[in-house]
Amino acid sequence: MSEKTNGSTMKSVKSLAKGLVMLLGLGLAVYLARAAGLGSMLEDTKWFNDHVLGSGPLSVVIFLAVGTAFTAVGLPRQLVGFLGGFAFGMFSGTLLATVASGLGCGVAAVYARMGGRELVERKFGHRLERVNRFLKHEPFNTALAIRLFPLGSNLITNLAAGVSSIPLMPFLLGSTIGYIPQNFIFALFGAGMNRESTMGVALSVGMSVVLFGVSGWLGIQVYRRYRKQSGALAEPED
Repeated sequence: MSEKTNGSTMKSVKSLAKGLVMLLGLGLAVYLARAAGLGSMLEDTKWFNDHVLGSGPLSVVIFLAVGTAFTAVGLPRQLVGFLGGFAFGMFSGTLLATVASGLGCGVAAVYARMGGRELVERKFGHRLERVNRFLKHEPFNTALAIRLFPLGSNLITNLAAGVSSIPLMPFLLGSTIGYIPQNFIFALFGAGMNRESTMGVALSVGMSVVLFGVSGWLGIQVYRRYRKQSGALAEPED
């Protein structure tokens, strides 16, 4: 096996491990909250909506605004999916988290293109060039492949797209669609935290971990196949 293949495999394993650690970390946080006597609060999404997000349509607006800002500055979008599932349920949470992630991606890319090019290039330098070389080949398919199995930094990928000459619309569309699988998994996880029984929580957590592993494996296959077909020589950095 070549050194390049070994490096790609190690990055894949590292990315999977990061996602699993995040899932387990969120599960541990919920467990500790229940152990501290906050179980009834966790199970009451009305309390969360009323005291954190507001009520009615306002809760959706606040969630989208916070989720967009959160992902635009490079913070974990998986947490947005988790909170979306917790507050709005599995399917609505997935939809809202995906919209917020797509908007956050767009905000970062447009910022880099319209006014932050000098700052972005000074801060990230050669890392942007590597990502840019990868993105230039079919932006929609490239973005989709990266998001299905996220390699490297979400923020750097967004900024690189902004400072490059690629059309942003295909990149944003491919990114938004590619966000869906992991957003669904973390929304499922978040929604499962509201289950009344310990068994229900355990099943939701277990299903989320299994689905994450499956989606990660599928994402790796899509990513590798795309790189082979496109003959891409560069890939995003961590």
